[in-house]
Amino acid sequence: MNVHHFVVCIDNADYPASLERCKIYQMLPDEQGKQRQYIRVIDESGEDYLYPQTLFIPITLSSELETAIVKAA
Repeated sequence: MNVHHFVVCIDNADYPASLERCKIYQMLPDEQGKQRQYIRVIDESGEDYLYPQTLFIPITLSSELETAIVKAA
C-alpha cells in the first residue's frame, strides 16, 4: 500500500507561478532535501521540485479524500 503525504501551501510569495496559497500538494520523500529543511512537492507544473518546508503545513487526510486527490492527480 502506498502512503501519500500531503501539505498545504501557506506562503507562495517567492514562487507565485509554481505554488498557490491554501492549496493541497502531494509531498514526495526526499531525505537529502529534508536534511536541508526542504520538501519535495508536485507543484503547478505537474513536476516535483524542492521548496523550503516553511512554505507548507503538513496535513492528514481521510482515506476517502486521499484516494480522490491521488486519482485526480
